[in-house]
Amino acid sequence: MNTYVIRRKNAWASPVEVEHVATRSKQVADEDFPTDIRWIRSYVIAEANGTLGSICIYQATDHDTVREHARRVGMPADDIQLVAETVIIRPDPVAETAAS
Repeated sequence: MNTYVIRRKNAWASPVEVEHVATRSKQVADEDFPTDIRWIRSYVIAEANGTLGSICIYQATDHDTVREHARRVGMPADDIQLVAETVIIRPDPVAETAAS
């Protein structure tokens, strides 16, 4: 499998909408593409116009599988790039929870 970065611009109006699409995305990947695509992580981005976009990391057999998965979920895939190399300087930060 190859690793891809997918940019989704101005895709959602609220965090609740992102959660619904995330659930659908995992369902479609698991049911329709069980051996062809894996969602690794996403970074939700506050767009300049007030909407939310994302940068998503997926592993997939090819570019067309990434695009077809997005189509079936009903979300954009504005830019799909093949990752040439991964360089990790620090692990992703873990959100701190409020003290109880």
